[in-house]
Amino acid sequence: MTKADIVNEISRSTGLEKSAVLTTIEKFMETVKESMANGENVYLRGFGSFIVKTRKEKTARNISKNTTIIIPEHKVPAFKPAKTFIEDVK
Repeated sequence: MTKADIVNEISRSTGLEKSAVLTTIEKFMETVKESMANGENVYLRGFGSFIVKTRKEKTARNISKNTTIIIPEHKVPAFKPAKTFIEDVK
């Protein structure tokens, strides 16, 4: 399902204009990204959590050059679904 499909479905089921729904979804995604960029987690009860995980420094290999490189500690975004979300998908 794409963002356009989501907009169409919400617009159809609520009767709101597609442009209003698209603006709302865009603002939601922007707010989540900004919060996570600032190191804040986003919790949506009954849906899940958008969290920032920290990956530790590690050693990796470049097979083509047969060398080792150090990958520094860095942060990655992650989504952890709520228990009810998992149960509904099963």
